[in-house]
Amino acid sequence: MKIELASSYGFCFGVKRAIKIAEEHKGSVTYGPLIHNKDEINRLQEGFGIGIARNIDDVNIDDSVVIRTHGIPKDELTQLKAQENEIIDATCPYVTTPQNIVAKMSDEGYSIVIFGDKDHPEIKGVVSYAKDLRNAFIVEDEKELEGLPILSKVAVVAQTTRKPEDFLRVVNALILAHKEVRVFNTICNATFENQDAAAELAKDADVMIVIGGRHSSNTKQLHSICKSYCEESYLIENEKELESSWFEGKKLCGISAGASTPDWVVQNVIDKIQSIK
Repeated sequence: MKIELASSYGFCFGVKRAIKIAEEHKGSVTYGPLIHNKDEINRLQEGFGIGIARNIDDVNIDDSVVIRTHGIPKDELTQLKAQENEIIDATCPYVTTPQNIVAKMSDEGYSIVIFGDKDHPEIKGVVSYAKDLRNAFIVEDEKELEGLPILSKVAVVAQTTRKPEDFLRVVNALILAHKEVRVFNTICNATFENQDAAAELAKDADVMIVIGGRHSSNTKQLHSICKSYCEESYLIENEKELESSWFEGKKLCGISAGASTPDWVVQNVIDKIQSIK
């Protein structure tokens, strides 16, 4: 059986940047998990003494606090500043962009529509920058727009890891219903590249392995895309979750990985598959 990696996979710019920042601040704490990958979080804890603060109460006065790649709500950042903690901002610049857009457009009197998952930390952070939360709406698809008290002028942004075609459906629905629609494409380029590469490989593969955290939005998107082309597509966090039965009678095993998945985890998966076959 041949094993082939997607032409684009794994760590994106924002994650590489955040890992580097964390490694340069040994003994600090991250506000929330730095990235959505438990194995890499464990490596930072064991090798660099990086702790995790789940909320404000977990932060000590003398802690150096690294802000996670997904960003945090504006009021929590304000609280940290008020406590005079040293703050090291590892928020991905692609996430900072929609935060700034939401702040600016809501201040100019626009309704805000955010296409994304309301429970995702990135979106919790982005929506917090709206001037009036009663005039900011988070939707998973265009159907959820129905009945919302959106003003005649509206600005729309997207979670960085969402599919462009899904975002366009939301945008089209807004354009048909509202007088003025300002559209900001805040989907990350790295997401496009990883998704396109995974799709191309999945078309030819007999089995696809997608590696990444189960709480990672972009990893789940990759798995969904792969499964649409290759029914036998599996999402795993590390090599321990592989099952030998997946590879029986297969000729081509494709591998992709989410933007928070380090190369060493990918290599461990490859080594395990080679030992199985």
